[in-house]
Amino acid sequence: MKVFRLSKQKYARDLNGKGAARFGNRWNSKGTEMIYTAESRALAMAEVAVHLTLANIPSDYMMIELEIPDTIKINTLQSDKLPLDWNDHPQGIHTQKIGDDFIDDGNTCVLKVPSAVVKGDFNFLINPHHKDLKKIKIISITDFPFDKRIFK
Repeated sequence: MKVFRLSKQKYARDLNGKGAARFGNRWNSKGTEMIYTAESRALAMAEVAVHLTLANIPSDYMMIELEIPDTIKINTLQSDKLPLDWNDHPQGIHTQKIGDDFIDDGNTCVLKVPSAVVKGDFNFLINPHHKDLKKIKIISITDFPFDKRIFK
């Protein structure tokens, strides 16, 4: 399966989750390393774009395409198991605990979660400490200029 992520150029080859750990996000608390990916390029862009404005559009973003082999088990988090406010902004600690537990348990390398940005789409969280991480390969890294019309 192919998944996608946007990253600044200097971090494009890093699959370590340190960026997510610096600040914490919807699915991880500060200090918990996790790699965020999306099921499509468009979703990867949307997940980043919601945090940007016309004044701070980055010029050095890269689209990273990753291949998750079929041999890697992917757990799916069911939406009906989430609290009603799971997709609120700013995020609550409930979803961060789910992600932190996924990393701490270490049972699977990938967790499929619903997108809070695009209803009906999914993100794939990758545990950078799982033994199967070495099987996940970067297929391509390409320039990704943001279309300024998105931010008008």
